[in-house]
Amino acid sequence: MSVPFPFTAVVGQDDLRLALLLNAVSPAVGGVLVRGEKGTAKSTAVRALSALMPEVDVVSGCRFSCDPHSPDPACPDGPHDAGASGSRPARMVELPVGASEDRLVGALDIERALSEGVKAFEPGLLADAHRGILYVDEVNLLHDHLVDLLLDAAAMGASYVEREGVSVRHASKFLLVGTMNPEEGELRPQLLDRFGLTVEVAASREPDLRVEVVRRRLAYDDDPAAFAARWADEEAAVRARIVAARTLLPSVRLGDGALRQIAATCAAFEVDGMRADIVMARTATALAAWAGRTDVLAEDVRQAALLALPHRRRRNPFDAPGLDEDKLDETLEEFGRQDEGDGDGDGDDDPDPGPGGGPGGQPEPDDAPQGDGDTAARPEAGEGGQPQPSGGAGEQSPVRAAEPFRTKVLSVPGLGEGAAGRRSRARTEHGRTTGARRPRGALTKLHLAATVQAAAPHQRARGRSGPGLVVRRDDLRQATREGREGNLVLFVVDASGSMAARQRMGAVKGAVLSLLLDAYQRRDKVGLVTFRGSAADVALPPTSSVDAAAARLESLPTGGRTPLAAGLLKAHEVLRVERLRDPARRPLVVVVTDGRATAAGAARSASGRGGGRATGGTEPVALASRAARLFAAEGTASVVVDCETGPVRLGLAGRLADELGGTAVTLDELRADSIAGLVKDVQASRRAA
Repeated sequence: MSVPFPFTAVVGQDDLRLALLLNAVSPAVGGVLVRGEKGTAKSTAVRALSALMPEVDVVSGCRFSCDPHSPDPACPDGPHDAGASGSRPARMVELPVGASEDRLVGALDIERALSEGVKAFEPGLLADAHRGILYVDEVNLLHDHLVDLLLDAAAMGASYVEREGVSVRHASKFLLVGTMNPEEGELRPQLLDRFGLTVEVAASREPDLRVEVVRRRLAYDDDPAAFAARWADEEAAVRARIVAARTLLPSVRLGDGALRQIAATCAAFEVDGMRADIVMARTATALAAWAGRTDVLAEDVRQAALLALPHRRRRNPFDAPGLDEDKLDETLEEFGRQDEGDGDGDGDDDPDPGPGGGPGGQPEPDDAPQGDGDTAARPEAGEGGQPQPSGGAGEQSPVRAAEPFRTKVLSVPGLGEGAAGRRSRARTEHGRTTGARRPRGALTKLHLAATVQAAAPHQRARGRSGPGLVVRRDDLRQATREGREGNLVLFVVDASGSMAARQRMGAVKGAVLSLLLDAYQRRDKVGLVTFRGSAADVALPPTSSVDAAAARLESLPTGGRTPLAAGLLKAHEVLRVERLRDPARRPLVVVVTDGRATAAGAARSASGRGGGRATGGTEPVALASRAARLFAAEGTASVVVDCETGPVRLGLAGRLADELGGTAVTLDELRADSIAGLVKDVQASRRAA
């Protein structure tokens, strides 16, 4: 067995280490979500925590880690004999992103259950993690159906496996720890809220710290055992401090003053629900116990807020997590003085409530500077012209996007088999049952009626004599189900001079931003191709990070000629490569343009017509038509968002949509109230083609 990297040898990352230690002291805090760039010791620190966790007492031979002092009365391995107990180290169980449902919750032998009435159950990862740590690396990439199971287990403290009337239940209380890189996409709000604390980590820019990180890592890789031995005393000291803090925790007093500060802070930052208040209270109590105190102080409340609130303030995927520390300090100071004025505090008796003017007047003055800060930050990437021009005549600085609006679903026609999501119809493991088939591999969803129908004609030949049904492996039938899949939504955005009117481009960006928000909610991958001047660029390769796409869109400059063919060919190449990586995920191409084509760009050589570059005339239009017909020939679903404005319209976007085999929709029709018939139009145009 490999020797883990010592927890106390991790350099820096103070907030990460503190959050993990607080959960070790009080698992009721609710776990930790660690967000940060790759290579920042996220996984190293989490795996090292398990070595510091105190041992747990368990019933000997119980596969579900029952506590001998209070065994689970419904344990599948019970009832347990008194006195049969032992101890073992706390487990850290890793949940792979690609794990199956049976691996997570456990597998039930359906054949034996039907034929013998025996609950032959093989425990899963939720049973292994009971009274330990459940660690999910890249938790934001976890499939939705596994997220649902995690949510159920975290909420109820138990795991249920139910198959056609056969039910198994066992306790499952665990410390949930997840790590993620935000560039690869965000978490569902329901799962995000289940993490008690969140920590943002980043690599230090201090040379001395980076040198020490490299030095320790090289020493560990050379001789893990010797390196761990050097840190054994520090590890033992932290382990003893955790045990002492756990012992002290029941004696810690959370006074009314601290509770009022917690409630005021959650109200001031407008967090949803009451879970934030409860998590802050538990975290502040754990902080006091970790410091060896029996009273919760204002500094504990402040630190608890910094750990428990940032991820609960996000309203959409484009909001950056974080907390305004000045506003936090003002709120704590105001309500701390109120408590002192009421005689509940321990400080001086100054009755002055301070400049905040009471609990009703604090949020408004503080919200204004925060809003001004947001407004000042956006032009830095938008109207302020920070991105350096990349060349091309008439290039303009980036334009800020208009306010996003709600859209209705754009879906891919037909029935797919891609990753679970919420956009297009697909055959999935979850959804409504539509039929039955023979299982391919392990049976996951039994179709009971089809199984009984397959076994019934053979009962006499199999010598059935009792009431039980004689079922064999060949009789089992897998249920086929229809649900929804996530798609690859590839945006192809015209950023040329014909689109560069600032008000018009702002509306275009607002429309794309609205579709990006819809893609986030429907669990899609997104990509962004832009074209202007003389070439097309992949601004963002296909990714699950919708907020990264929004950031690239915000900083997109405009100007130059319109190489429409180059943009379409670049999009076609992106789809070709992505089809090799993820063949089951169906694409939806959204072309945002007025349909003009005034330059061939890189499309001339790509089309096999030799070198050189056209600058106008009919050739750019012909090349764009040929490129569009590539998508139609492959049956790729597409929508053209027509950005043409003015009293005189050429209808070029409509012609482009016909050649793509898709449909065209104006910016006005893209809004929720106007887009209801768009999916039918896509399907109708595909059938007509």
